[in-house]
Amino acid sequence: MKNIFLIICFLFCVNLNAQKLYAGSSTYSSDIIVTINNGYVYKGNSTYSSSSIYYFDGTYLYKSKNKSKYFSDIIGTYKNGKIYKGKSTYSSDILATYYNGKIYQGNSIYSSNILFTYQNNKIYLGNSTYLSNVICNTSSYIHPIILYFILVQ
Repeated sequence: MKNIFLIICFLFCVNLNAQKLYAGSSTYSSDIIVTINNGYVYKGNSTYSSSSIYYFDGTYLYKSKNKSKYFSDIIGTYKNGKIYKGKSTYSSDILATYYNGKIYQGNSIYSSNILFTYQNNKIYLGNSTYLSNVICNTSSYIHPIILYFILVQ
């Protein structure tokens, strides 16, 4: 019985430490878009392997198929603030640029190409920090490649 209690406490604590992405300015569990735990990105408030959609190892973002980490499952690469398509690091494959808390379309840092502003755990549409432009809220820092693929793809 003691072991079951410890396992339940461990699972509860793991879920508390997980990063959450919420719709709008909400922090309600019913508004959780994804949960990120140990590099795995899950749909909603789940950490079940069947709910895994991505895995991020610090460089590559994998399309998760039962938590696989095969090169054929790489959908994005993150290097020096650039988000690339697949396993590429060619400039022609740059999908977005992350710079100074902003995610830009393509290989650009022009204000006209700002897709999202990420500031104080809030994601705003475009080059804005108005509360009316909040599209998502995070419980803590979420890596830009994960945000990009969740919000754009």
